[in-house]
Amino acid sequence: MFFSQNRFQRTEHFLIDWIVWNNMILIKLGGSIITNKEKPLSARRKTIDSLSKSLKKIKEPIIIVHGGGSYGHYWSVKYDMHTKERKYDIRGVSIIKNSMIELNKIILDSLLKNKLNPYSLPPTDFMSGNKPISNKIKEVAKISKSGLIPVTYGDALWFGQNKTYILSGDKIMTHFAKILKPRLCIFALNEDGLYSDLKSKKLISELKGNIPLMSENKMDVTGGMTRKVEEAIKISKMGMNVFFVNGKKPERIVAAVKNRDFKGTMFRGKRN
Repeated sequence: MFFSQNRFQRTEHFLIDWIVWNNMILIKLGGSIITNKEKPLSARRKTIDSLSKSLKKIKEPIIIVHGGGSYGHYWSVKYDMHTKERKYDIRGVSIIKNSMIELNKIILDSLLKNKLNPYSLPPTDFMSGNKPISNKIKEVAKISKSGLIPVTYGDALWFGQNKTYILSGDKIMTHFAKILKPRLCIFALNEDGLYSDLKSKKLISELKGNIPLMSENKMDVTGGMTRKVEEAIKISKMGMNVFFVNGKKPERIVAAVKNRDFKGTMFRGKRN
């Protein structure tokens, strides 16, 4: 079969990009892990340091996304700001953004202290309104491949026409996964994973096949877990494995990456 030079070059570039992007790990550090949600503006610094030490053991390129916890989430509740684009209180928008920068700095400092090389990446670097900018996200993959660790976070974003909205870290995970197709996506939670029954805390070790969305799902989950499950299902349907692990036991993140003695819940990737 005859291939033109341009077509061959496009194929070659695609294969190079696929190798660059696919060979990476996407990790979400939940707000309930890195902060104490019961106390406003309180970071769990010891836990963050433990996470940093464990992340150092991962020898593949990684991208980190973190939640807002008792920083951004606290203020978004106080100012009644949500994921829907609306004309929210601009004072609240400003305070939420400032608090997320503060929390991001705490995480960056911990990574630096543990001899890692974080690269702070506010969502405005790769979002336009509520749409991800594909080329910018592809640049994030190249940054991670260089030895730097991109660190981004959920935030209050400008939408246009004086409207703003909350972009969650969970949604960022889906945006990145769709464009970059990482080898693995990990959500570090405040629990061991998903339970089939909350009272007995019977752990669901694996979900696969045609997993229903939360509106149809009979899994026993509550509150903030709902959005994580919905985004994890979307990602798994793109063909990538998604792991829910207990972030209070950071060694489980490493175990998931190395596929050794994993404890948590895995959404097995399956293309439709």
